[in-house]
Amino acid sequence: MKQQYTITVYAEDQIGLLARITIIFSRRKINIDSLNTSSSEIPGIHRFNIVIDETEEVVKKLCKQIEKQVEVLKAYYNLNSEIIWQELALYKVPTNQVTEKMIVERVLREYGARVVSINNDYTVFECTGHREETDKLVKLFEEYGLIEFVRGARVAIIKSSEGFHKKIKEFEAREPGEEVVENEFLNEQDKVFSM
Repeated sequence: MKQQYTITVYAEDQIGLLARITIIFSRRKINIDSLNTSSSEIPGIHRFNIVIDETEEVVKKLCKQIEKQVEVLKAYYNLNSEIIWQELALYKVPTNQVTEKMIVERVLREYGARVVSINNDYTVFECTGHREETDKLVKLFEEYGLIEFVRGARVAIIKSSEGFHKKIKEFEAREPGEEVVENEFLNEQDKVFSM
């Protein structure tokens, strides 16, 4: 049975990795509902949150395929009940509609929204929450001439996780890597590249 899963991927910050990860989904004709990339708590490591509707069997296979990418350190998958998540939404509404109808206070109090910008022509509201909460506000603003709406991708934290940073530190303590020299011949150009 298909359910909504959030796949969390920890990977090195490398150009082209996002394209290779999304190709894994498109080859299998799986639609990505939401995709968020950001830096993580570990310097040089990025975190991807990918939301899809699929069966657990398919999601397991996707995670294994994603982990085959050289730069990927780990891929986890979780149901909505196993994570804490939020989405950000912005709403642009005609200022005259909002002020004449006196809905600003109601929106701010009832939906936890806040005013981001007020111009003569329009007012922009911001709201964070689950998809259902931000959709309710869309319906409300449609009554007042909603001009524009945009929703950001899901950001999520796994409830039961102690943090990937701890696992990386434990691994480095067990198997320390050798010192990396980016270009040991940089200061010896004349000797190395002589003609």
